[in-house]
Amino acid sequence: MQNKVSFTYWLESDNTYLGYLNEYPDHWTQGTDLQDLKEHLIDLYNLFTQEKIVGIRKVEELVIA
Repeated sequence: MQNKVSFTYWLESDNTYLGYLNEYPDHWTQGTDLQDLKEHLIDLYNLFTQEKIVGIRKVEELVIA
């Protein structure tokens, strides 16, 4: 089963890619190209979802009836 996670990224003037997982907007990473950035984002996702790390902020939706 594949999980899909949304992320935001952009190209910097020095041709590096910066980005973050939308669920964890405070934690940016970078890559030399888009594929490298995606690999770093996968590493972050695995770290943040497999371990309890103090201070990690997460964005979720609240359903109000």
